[in-house]
Amino acid sequence: MSGYAVIEVGSKQHRVSVGETLMIDLHADKMVGDQLEINNVLMIGGDQYRLGKPFVSGAQVLATVSNMGKEGDGLKADKLRVYKKKRRKGFDKTIGHRQRYTEITINQIIG
Repeated sequence: MSGYAVIEVGSKQHRVSVGETLMIDLHADKMVGDQLEINNVLMIGGDQYRLGKPFVSGAQVLATVSNMGKEGDGLKADKLRVYKKKRRKGFDKTIGHRQRYTEITINQIIG
C-alpha cells in the first residue's frame, strides 16, 4: 500500500513513508540489518485513510535497522547540559545527557 502511516515508537509519534529513514529511541537488542516490526500504527493514509481506536487492527510497518553507531551503542545526540542552583544555599550542580538513537529505514507499510 502506498502512502504514509503514523506510528508510535517509544511513546513518540512519527509520520513515515516507504524508503524514509527515521531516528528512534535506542533498541539495544537489535543490530544493523535486523528487521523491526512496528504494530502500533495509529493511522494509514494515502488515497483513502484508516484511523485506529487507538491502533489500526491488522496494520503493521516493517523496517530495517540501518545504523546503530559505534559498537551498537547507538547514535548520540548533542549533549544537553542541565544546571541546577538554589540561591543563597551554596548549591549548584551541572548534569549532562546525550540521548542515544537507532536509525531505521521503512521498508513496507501493511494495512
